[in-house]
Parts: sequence; structure tokens; C-alpha cells
Amino acid sequence: MDSKKVLIIEDEKSISDIIKFNLVKEGFEVETSYDGKEGLSKALSNKPDLILLDVMLPVMDGFQVCKKIRETNTIPIIMLTAKEEEVDKVLGLELGADDYITKPFGMRELIARIKANIRRTDLMKDLKDAPSNIKYFGNLAIDLNRYEVRKNEKALELTLREFELLKYLAERENKVFSREQLLEEVWGYEYYGDIRTVDVTVRRLREKLEDDSSNPKYIMTKRGIGYYFRRP
Repeated sequence: MDSKKVLIIEDEKSISDIIKFNLVKEGFEVETSYDGKEGLSKALSNKPDLILLDVMLPVMDGFQVCKKIRETNTIPIIMLTAKEEEVDKVLGLELGADDYITKPFGMRELIARIKANIRRTDLMKDLKDAPSNIKYFGNLAIDLNRYEVRKNEKALELTLREFELLKYLAERENKVFSREQLLEEVWGYEYYGDIRTVDVTVRRLREKLEDDSSNPKYIMTKRGIGYYFRRP
């Protein structure tokens, strides 16, 4: 198997060097950048398998970089946030980040998250050649095997995490799941995030799936409990 490439966009060289040292030991190919503009350029031109993206960066901050990357591709992005800045985590997810980890963090946890996100992406690529398994829900067509979604025959660009949440709910339509259950089942590994991670991902999904995200037809809220998928 080819070694996986990780791009670290982090302006604190000491932190970047420590992460790079540990990732190289794990067999990753690692590239670094110390400002957002250069990091964005490397992300788009070098096509890494995963990006570690700090929020606070010179020239262009991590939020701007994340937004620009998401305009054209679905490379897994893990945001590095300050522990006290809860708003950073939510905003990063709103802009399309797949995951976040707060500083200071343990290297074992960071490596576990990197491997889990890359493993999911590899699985999705492998499934592109799988036989179709399309389920139709109103004007939505969800190919559960190929990780593809079409609305009115037009392909939708979902991140891997968004698709996994949609698939999980659609395969269990009308069954209500709490946010805690969805974090455990969909995010899939020992996840230390809070339940707002689920809320943000649902909100992004609704913006892509629904004609009117404020009046959803597919992903429904059961007040005080959680979410469920409804066939319109």
C-alpha cells in the first residue's frame, strides 16, 4: 500500500515538527505549511490524503482555508482548535471540516483520528466500483453502496461524514436516534466531541438535501430526543 500523505497547516513550528515526527514514524508522508495561503495552495495542488488545519494562521485563517478547500473537493480535514474556543469547533464543522481536536492533545488520539478519517475515505473510494444499491426517497436517490446522492437527477457533493450520517438514518427510516447515539454509531471511533457536532452536520445536510432547510422533509427533529429520517 502506498504511504498516505498528510498536510499540516500550522504556524507554530514546534507543534508542526512534533506532529510531523510522530506521523513519519507511523509511516505517513508529511508536508508542512506555516501560513494559510501557502497551505491552501499545497492542499489544492498536491492533493494530500488528509489535512491537519490550525484555526489561527497568518495571511489566511483556517476557516477561510477550510471554506476554499470545500468549494472544490472533499479531502478529510481535521481542525486544530484552542481548548477554550468552543465557537471555533462549531464554525469549523459548519464550513465542512470532518473533525476537530483541541490543543493540547495527545499524539495517540491525534493519530487515531487521522487513521480513522483516512480509512473511511479509502472505503468510500473502494465502494465507487461496487454494484449500485439505490434507494429512492421522493426526489432523492441514495446509492448506499457507492456513497452517491442525487436530487432531481443532479449529483450532490457530500462530505464523507455527511453521507455516513444520511446513510445511517435512511437505512433506519422513522427510527429516532439521540445525538449521543449518532456520535457513537456514525463517528464510529472513540469520539471526544460534543453533541453539537451532530447538530452542525444535520444542518449542513439539510442545506444540501432540502428545498427549504427550515422546513425539512427528510431529516426530522424529534424535540428533546434527536433525529430521524422520514420518507416524504
